[in-house]
Amino acid sequence: MATTRTAHTVWQGNLAEGKGTVTFDSSGIGEQPVSWPSRAEQANGKTSPEELIAAAHSSCFSMALSHGLTQAGNPPTQLTTQAEVTFQPGTGITGIHLTVEGTVEGLDEAAFVEAAEGAKKNCPVSQALAGTEITLSAKLA
Repeated sequence: MATTRTAHTVWQGNLAEGKGTVTFDSSGIGEQPVSWPSRAEQANGKTSPEELIAAAHSSCFSMALSHGLTQAGNPPTQLTTQAEVTFQPGTGITGIHLTVEGTVEGLDEAAFVEAAEGAKKNCPVSQALAGTEITLSAKLA
């Protein structure tokens, strides 16, 4: 069964001085402020499209890796994934780096790295972002 998730943004003003609010409609988890300075300079308590992509990518990748490890007979005890999305004003998103550390009984480092590479390739968010260079660092805890 397919699912659809929604969010919406209300933006006021021009790019440089304007501001917006992102509302998470499907989950109802609330609203977050956004602005150009929070995207291109310092966050200052506001989010950005890149941070939202990082959240989506780190959670999707973790789910894909957990599923792959479990199907291979090595369910993880814990996976900690960070996604770093780099944004260059005037150019756009220039890369994403995933870092994962896992606790997986009965698995060596090489097998964990191989599983992580598979998750990077097969995670639906990675596939949606295929036009962006995605790199990975993976290790066991």
